[in-house]
Amino acid sequence: MAIWQGSSLRKPSGARSRRNKNKRNAEFGRTPAETRLGEEVKKDIVVRGNGTKIRATVANKINVIDPKDNSSKNVEMTNVLENSANSHFVRRNIVTKGAIVDTEIGKVKITSRPGQNGIVNGVLIE
Repeated sequence: MAIWQGSSLRKPSGARSRRNKNKRNAEFGRTPAETRLGEEVKKDIVVRGNGTKIRATVANKINVIDPKDNSSKNVEMTNVLENSANSHFVRRNIVTKGAIVDTEIGKVKITSRPGQNGIVNGVLIE
């Protein structure tokens, strides 16, 4: 079944609303990337207007910025410690924006959207 991002079929009262148009192709969405830890895999997808978007489906490296001396390092992620998007993502090692991952240099909070940007960036918090 397709993911539809159009307006709801229900009114705020719960009654069914009468549709004055059919579903449009532009209102359909895609399944989330759910980027997980492992050997790096990226996928190109075509978006509206014939543009492209790089989607990271599997990632293992992260660009970390240290706020103390404003330096950046590319290190390897080892484990997902916390994910505010979904508590089950921790068990499945899925990284999203806002997730806290364990690296060689400490805990890092992810600031990019790996499923949208195709790259994982983060800030050192410990």
